[in-house]
Amino acid sequence: MFTQTLTRRARRSPLLELLTGPHGVDRYTELVDRTWTSGEARAKVVAVRRQTPRSVTLILEPNHAFTGFVAGQHINLTVEIDGRRRTRCYSPASAQGATHIELTIGSHDGGLVSTYLCDNARPGMVVGLDSVGGDFTLPAERPTRILFVSGGSGITPVMSMLRTMRDEGSDREIAFIHYARSPEEACYADELAAMPGVHVMHGYTRAGAGDLTGHFDADHLAAAMPEPEAVYVCGPPALVDAVRAHVPDAQSESFVPPAFSAPAQATGGRISFTDSGVVATDDGRPLLAQAEEAGLTPESGCRMGICHSCTRRKTSGVVRNLVTGTVSTAEEEDVQICVSAPVGDVEIAL
Repeated sequence: MFTQTLTRRARRSPLLELLTGPHGVDRYTELVDRTWTSGEARAKVVAVRRQTPRSVTLILEPNHAFTGFVAGQHINLTVEIDGRRRTRCYSPASAQGATHIELTIGSHDGGLVSTYLCDNARPGMVVGLDSVGGDFTLPAERPTRILFVSGGSGITPVMSMLRTMRDEGSDREIAFIHYARSPEEACYADELAAMPGVHVMHGYTRAGAGDLTGHFDADHLAAAMPEPEAVYVCGPPALVDAVRAHVPDAQSESFVPPAFSAPAQATGGRISFTDSGVVATDDGRPLLAQAEEAGLTPESGCRMGICHSCTRRKTSGVVRNLVTGTVSTAEEEDVQICVSAPVGDVEIAL
């Protein structure tokens, strides 16, 4: 602890910055410990737990460049796989303001980063942290009757909210429904069972007898909390849609990338990736997919318009946001290429 404190003070010294130029102090301190940087948020994995067969829980110790998050938000996590940095966004399960960050990551079929971490995560690994964001958060004035609903790995932002309210000493009425494939895949079951003041119900969609049968419906809502003041749901789109069908104003977040398909008539416009000199013919898909088809490897994370890691500068042309349907005609603007499709000729700095 003394060594780290001394290092932080030294990094702020203008004289030392001058003496270590042009690379700066970070270039040298990270040779001792890769998290000893002032300009780049990183974290060391200090513990690894595998609480279900299809997930891994990482306990991260962030450096002082990381500025924290609000319960329910997501963080971009960067890990090096086969010499290439890969970025994905995950929602912490730890309470807001906690010393350590807890991430529980579910393994998804075809998921490069999730599969790698489930199989290879170990104490001592260093990961990058960036771009905290998201508006799936509690209001400053907490509701008095709250229903949380989650499915699969959508439990993590809900756990962050529950733990935050527990640390605040909240005496509000709280109910929580969590859906998992089976009891073996229900994360945090023991902690939830012991959490005071929270009415917890489980539903299992493939195997096992839970408190609830089937998928979310009016009966599940009535069993958990009739007439809640606020509802928060995070999980697959089908779960979010089911909850919003009964509670239209529910706050929601989904973690599955939307499926985009080319329109019946692709525009056939010219896409110019100006930084690489690559030109492609538009087939109607998102710019990210078409860039990858053309052999480019742009950075990307969530692939659903949340994490912003794929944002690139559009220097000419018109694009349509495939999530909102909004058409943007500005000549110079930043666009998220994972959810933006060309309308005619487009130039992208990539």
